[in-house]
Amino acid sequence: MPEVKLTFDDNNLTRLLYGDLNKNLNTIEKSIGVSLKTRGNELAIEGLEHEVELAAIALQQLYELLKTGYPVYPSDVAYGLRILERSAKANLKEIFLDRVYITANQRVVSPKSINQKKYIDSIRNNDIVFGVGPAGTGKTYLAVAMAISALASSQVKNIILTRPAVEAGEKLGFLPGDMAQKVDPYLRPLYDALNDMLGREKVSEYIERGIVEIAPLAFMRGRTLNSAFVILDEAQNTSHEQMKMFLTRLGFDSKAVITGDITQIDLPEGKQSGLVEAVRILKSIKGIGFCTFTDVDVVRHHLVQKIIRAYAKKEKKIADKQFRTKKTK
Repeated sequence: MPEVKLTFDDNNLTRLLYGDLNKNLNTIEKSIGVSLKTRGNELAIEGLEHEVELAAIALQQLYELLKTGYPVYPSDVAYGLRILERSAKANLKEIFLDRVYITANQRVVSPKSINQKKYIDSIRNNDIVFGVGPAGTGKTYLAVAMAISALASSQVKNIILTRPAVEAGEKLGFLPGDMAQKVDPYLRPLYDALNDMLGREKVSEYIERGIVEIAPLAFMRGRTLNSAFVILDEAQNTSHEQMKMFLTRLGFDSKAVITGDITQIDLPEGKQSGLVEAVRILKSIKGIGFCTFTDVDVVRHHLVQKIIRAYAKKEKKIADKQFRTKKTK
């Protein structure tokens, strides 16, 4: 079988590359199917030719990342392999070193896929950006990170996070409390992202001072949002009227990011999603960016990617069956 030997010149970085108990190397072996044998800072790769080539490229690029001071975690190894499997010419340094924000616990927020990198660049270069794709692809999290970064650099004065309070199988009327308490669970994911990046105390302070606002989409009506970074999450559950209302709120020196998953629409049957419509009718307007994510961009537990693929496969079968039934009638 083909074999390639690599030699790394820094013993300390080599240990980091291998990972604790060779965890990073084990990830590469399982993901690609190669055999890795180490002898100090020398590493031999055995396997099929294309597998050996992919493993060698990945190890060399991860080593270059370590030389810059970037802390390569096992998850980064998995993300890096996923990127290089789709594009062997991809540069992991260009993607992983694009630091969007450093969280309260000193964790670096950066893109973990080619599409995430395109998404970040699109937000930088456009005043309105649509991010569409399945759960776990970082659409909302990266948008929140970009918003906090813009606030920290005084590009905007406020951050406004909003979602439509659409019932996903539950009835608001049966939930305890007043209306504010009823809709709070719908906004919880936005609080979670903010708390993760800023810390709870800072988030509470910003909310009290009006610097950060988290509210249901209905609260946006009639407003003009100047010098603000506005994020509309779960936009697949907006109606035509709600989406039009939101998009026309944008004032001077503001940015808007609209995120959603069109495979998880909770609107009543027969009601068109405002997100689906907006993507269709606005795609030719310059200054508006559109980014599409797939299961490849999922940055949650590795099983989430497989779950998304399984559901997509089943839904495609159902759609194909319905199409054939209509055709025969």
